[in-house]
Amino acid sequence: MKRLLIAGIGAIALLLIVVVVRTLMHQPPTAVNTAGVEIELNESALAERLSQSIQFQTVSYQSPELKDQSQFSGFIDWVHTSYPSVQESLEYIQLNDSMLYRWPGSDPSLQPILVTGHYDVVPVIPGSESQWQQPPFSGAIVDGTIWGRGALDDKSGVLGILEAVTYLLEAGHQPVRTLYLSFGHDEEIGGPEGAAAVAAYLKDQGVQLAWSLDEGSFIFDGLIAGVDSLVAAINVAEKGTLTLDIVAAAEGGHSSMPPQTSAITDLARAITLLEENPVPGGLEGLAADMFDKISRHMPFVPRVFFANQWLFAGLIDDQLSAAPSTNAMLRTTTAPTMLSGSVKTNVLPIEAVATVNFRIHPRDSMDSVENYVTDLVASDSISVQRRSGANASSVSDWKAPGFAIIAQSMREIHGDIPVAPGLMIAASDSRHYGQMADNAYRFNPLRLTPELLTGFHGTNEKISVADYAQGVRGYIRIIAQGTAK
Repeated sequence: MKRLLIAGIGAIALLLIVVVVRTLMHQPPTAVNTAGVEIELNESALAERLSQSIQFQTVSYQSPELKDQSQFSGFIDWVHTSYPSVQESLEYIQLNDSMLYRWPGSDPSLQPILVTGHYDVVPVIPGSESQWQQPPFSGAIVDGTIWGRGALDDKSGVLGILEAVTYLLEAGHQPVRTLYLSFGHDEEIGGPEGAAAVAAYLKDQGVQLAWSLDEGSFIFDGLIAGVDSLVAAINVAEKGTLTLDIVAAAEGGHSSMPPQTSAITDLARAITLLEENPVPGGLEGLAADMFDKISRHMPFVPRVFFANQWLFAGLIDDQLSAAPSTNAMLRTTTAPTMLSGSVKTNVLPIEAVATVNFRIHPRDSMDSVENYVTDLVASDSISVQRRSGANASSVSDWKAPGFAIIAQSMREIHGDIPVAPGLMIAASDSRHYGQMADNAYRFNPLRLTPELLTGFHGTNEKISVADYAQGVRGYIRIIAQGTAK
């Protein structure tokens, strides 16, 4: 017995030593010796132009007849007059209301790159106008902050790119590699006449891009628990989407004589099954690499778990799955969004329908998710019907030159910050542009804090003048380096 006790204590001690040693070795890489780049900008002028752009109500509605064409035409004309050097020096073509520029490089043998954004915005939620601290289309500049719809999503991206190219033109930059700029007008409704038309045009011209950069992730500040520094998360893929109708059928009848089960109760059980049995996932591939890089900057205790996944994999998965933001990185997510049933309070429905939206992880497909749902909930009274969807994008190479250029640019502007590949859990115009690119990256070089998150498609969208100027500096370095060779 004594020998067993000693052996047990020895095994525990050895385990602790292994865990501690692996944790101590799980450190950030040696500091990258990247010299900071000083870029002088007139920040007040930058802010004023962004403010003016926000005042154009370039709202994308699901119903085409609601579109105010004058706002889109006005914005395009304003860009032409506000950025004359871009208009005069670059080739320009307009595809519907989307704007495509080409800056020819001196070496046509090199594959071009594409830097993009979209200038359309989502509507302001009706009735929420009074909740805005500044009117949503005022572009008000108050106490160093620019307010309004599009300040983050995504007029700051479009204008940031235009400001960067203007700066480089005035500095005499001569691109070696050809640069395309595309500014979509309908990203918020899927880009069918904007980015899709641009991608079709590039295909007709025989253009295959080395890489593209679209909106996506940001420079996170305070958004990753346990990490005090800024983190540049560069998305290398985006989720797909699948919308299914879960349909429950029954005989119906009068509510005064309800059966033991009805279409409503059968549907409720099916939805509960979906909620209790999420699509399988886990910390592997892209997500594993992202958390491996980020966790090296965490304090000792949380670092213990990520450094020893062989021991704590189950616990890590449980913890990440419990938070909506990290759960979405691990798996295809399930979100019931719409319900319909009877047309009258005293009528039992003959059909009840739940519409469920899935955001598809790159490891899954529309077919595999639909099959999973069907196997889980289908019965004599429950059927599964596909409404619409699109598979996830391919996963771009985060060891390729394009990713390295974006990463180096962020370190030149912000210092030796962590850079990691990420997965975009929403959708972007890269679903179209990525078809014409060897690698498609999704990243805005702008700082994002927890306070700013609610502005996306919500109220009080804003950006500070200083953060916007830093974003312009980021675009300057990305474009300068991306076209240098």
